Amino acid sequence: MPEVSVIAYFADDPSRTYQLVQWLAVLERLHDEHAVGIVVRDEESATLLRGRTRLPVLCAPTFPELTALYDDLDARVVLYCNNSMLNFQSLINGRMLHVHINHGESDKQSMASNNAKAYDRVFVAGEAAVLRHEAGLLEFDTRRLVRTGRPQLDLRPSSLLVSSRRRTVLYAPTWEGDADYNDYTSLDTLGTQIVRALLAVPDVRLVYKPHPKIETSPVADVRRAHRNVLALVTEAARRDPAAGHVSITTGDILAVIPDCDAMVTDVSSVGLDWLYLRTEKPIFLTDRHRDAERLRAEVPVSRCADVVDADSVGDLTALVSDRLEQDEHHLARVAMRHHYFDDLQVGDSTVRFLDAVSDLVALRDRLLGTSPDDTAAITA
Repeated sequence: MPEVSVIAYFADDPSRTYQLVQWLAVLERLHDEHAVGIVVRDEESATLLRGRTRLPVLCAPTFPELTALYDDLDARVVLYCNNSMLNFQSLINGRMLHVHINHGESDKQSMASNNAKAYDRVFVAGEAAVLRHEAGLLEFDTRRLVRTGRPQLDLRPSSLLVSSRRRTVLYAPTWEGDADYNDYTSLDTLGTQIVRALLAVPDVRLVYKPHPKIETSPVADVRRAHRNVLALVTEAARRDPAAGHVSITTGDILAVIPDCDAMVTDVSSVGLDWLYLRTEKPIFLTDRHRDAERLRAEVPVSRCADVVDADSVGDLTALVSDRLEQDEHHLARVAMRHHYFDDLQVGDSTVRFLDAVSDLVALRDRLLGTSPDDTAAITA
């Protein structure tokens, strides 16, 4: 049994492992300071993760196996990257501190749910996330919130794009969510229109990078729109091979964003990743609900973006062409980046994250009277 101080817990099937995969490089960095082990509940997820990380991956499918494993490990802190229902079987353990770290920063309603009350701490990106929890939850103690930024944005994965002299515009729709209230995808309502509009922009290379769950979506309209978009991009690439139009359905979107000049996306973490990494470049945000007032109130990033809905998508070609030449929202994006991510620069989030986890490792030992300082005091 490996020595483990911090557990990264993941209870779901392989279709959701992207939520943890994006944390692996950060967790490996944490492992240099506090031994990290990954605990999963699904054998297929375990197999997939073992191929992606040097960290030990331990599988405990049943609740008795999980409790026995936790007794053997005697870890100090557990990190959760989602709100799986099976998280509650882990939360029963009262000898560890439980921390929700999520798998991105976005304005989706699911980002501030009552599940946050189950954890000892909730790591968030910055001020916007704090305000989201204050506005969305009743009787929530905001002292549980720890502003750590977004450590994944400190990483620099190898680019998935070949270099191009053309201006590159990224279309990155999110998935439909697991409930109507959390459905922000533009793919089934606007996707083909958006792609046709972007392909019509002069001297542009289009990159289509959908959310990982779109290919396995149970929604027929989403799957159909995805196939239609793939066909449009393939045909455009056939007609004009020099343009470099491409669909990328696997890999990390953070390996795509740095090489793009503009992006059309939905309400999701991708838009805020762009805000952090490409503050100087324009963003276009979709609104499937055609409710501009709601969007401005609930999604602050929309205030520094051009909004695309069913009424305006017909003008998207001209709008993108104009913004690539004259970006009117640059200064507003600079201010909005501060709202979401404080004053963090590349590298700062990782430092905050490592320090916050270290503080909790030490706190757990103090609470149980097992810290080195307490032991020294007793022996003295």
